[in-house]
Amino acid sequence: MKYTMLISALLATLSLGACDRPTVVTVPATPVAVPVPGPAGPTGAAGNTGATGYTGSTGDTGSTGDTGATGKSGSGTTVIVTPPASAPAN
Repeated sequence: MKYTMLISALLATLSLGACDRPTVVTVPATPVAVPVPGPAGPTGAAGNTGATGYTGSTGDTGSTGDTGATGKSGSGTTVIVTPPASAPAN
């Protein structure tokens, strides 16, 4: 009894859904004729070789640098630099 109302509502919904509906007819599109290319023709003659391009101008030669004074020779003393004693060892 408690499901009687639910079942009757469900049957009413299904019966209304089964009504005759007009069918939709889709008409297929007419095919468009696309021309197909024919066979390839004979190969043409080879073209002429093009002219060579501009080679450009060469640059100017640079100037020679000045000769400087030669270095002085050392006095023969060797200096050894040791790290400070307070530096932490790694």
